[in-house]
Amino acid sequence: MSVEKLVITLAGISFDARLETEKAPATCAAFLKHLPFRNKAIHVRWSGQAVWIPLGDLQFGVGYENATCYPAPGEVVLYPGGVSETEILLAYGRVAFASMAGPLAGNHFLTITSNLDKLPELGTKVLWEGAQDISFERV
Repeated sequence: MSVEKLVITLAGISFDARLETEKAPATCAAFLKHLPFRNKAIHVRWSGQAVWIPLGDLQFGVGYENATCYPAPGEVVLYPGGVSETEILLAYGRVAFASMAGPLAGNHFLTITSNLDKLPELGTKVLWEGAQDISFERV
């Protein structure tokens, strides 16, 4: 089975990423249907060192798989909705994924594999300069 790769571009910096198709097959398949995916990333409110894409009531039609409350730097998770709105979270440092309703778990479906050293500076940029363009595209 070949590993499907994506390119994430945040604030003009590109990152290679690997879909976690074995660990989160339904989430990966659902996300691929939305590619290319373009939005704005803002800094998290409750979770620590991460940026997120609030998606409101957008439904991906998936439940929990490969879920974590503590994504590592470079891990991308999809929260499918429930106690909080649907969202995508990209960790650039230490994260305890949460909302105003309390702890959340998101499906780890994508892992950044290049330029990890650039993530902290991007996190700081989003924190101090506000929303930044983000895109996810197939290689």
